[in-house]
Amino acid sequence: MKIGDIVARKSYNQDIIFKIVGFSIDSKNEKVAILKGVAFRVIADAYLDDLEEIKMPNLKDVLIDKNVETLLYKSVRTAKERQKDLNRAAPKLQFNSNIYGMPGKVLQVDGDKDYLKICLDVYTELGIPAVGVAIPEANQYKEIYGLLEKHNPDILVITGHDALTSRKGNITDLNNYRNSLNFIKAVKQARKWQPNLDNLVIFAGACQSNYEQIIRAGANYASSPGRIMIHALDPVFVVEKIACSRIDTIVPIDEVIEQTVTGMKGVGGSETRGKFRWAMPKSILY
Repeated sequence: MKIGDIVARKSYNQDIIFKIVGFSIDSKNEKVAILKGVAFRVIADAYLDDLEEIKMPNLKDVLIDKNVETLLYKSVRTAKERQKDLNRAAPKLQFNSNIYGMPGKVLQVDGDKDYLKICLDVYTELGIPAVGVAIPEANQYKEIYGLLEKHNPDILVITGHDALTSRKGNITDLNNYRNSLNFIKAVKQARKWQPNLDNLVIFAGACQSNYEQIIRAGANYASSPGRIMIHALDPVFVVEKIACSRIDTIVPIDEVIEQTVTGMKGVGGSETRGKFRWAMPKSILY
């Protein structure tokens, strides 16, 4: 076994596909592989004899199964229908041919560069302007303020990989989470830059993250209320709903959650204003 190998755990009936990202030695002086989920934003570890190497499928095929493809189809269809809404907006804005829409701008800080690339591709498909920066979870809070200064986004996503390391332990104890404390520290830094929850909308967290404390730190939406594994694209589906809802609209929480892959056990949040604006004219230069 080596770093980069694609594996599954025999003891879990190969339920999740992982990539080996490192190795460590446990208290029994045995070698342990550090694993990151391929379709889920989870980090785990396993003894080498529990791992079975498997052939890596196309990452997009893993992430975008039939269920996710249906959600994406709905989101893309909604994006196209926005253009038809121009006709209804025209009487109010008077100049139909000159109206254009501006979804909220997104900055995604992600601990996984492969997931980040796919998320950015999906943002492009949805017509949402987005910038992505891959930073290890432990370093995100150190750079978040400077990135916000540089990019001035409407929506910030802070994500990567996480895990609840001991289900027998206290789930409110941040020491039992791989990266929840790092996400909390990053959210707090972001709120120093912009305290208002409507001026800067924040999604933070990954698989099994400490949802309650991330929300308390200042996130609008977070994972995971049920301490379950969220899908790699769940943050994107939350963002799409906020970025493409009108600024004069309080986006219904249940509609945001229904649009995610993992639902209420995976994602939760608070009332938040949309970030979509109509603008005019397109251009007066010819």
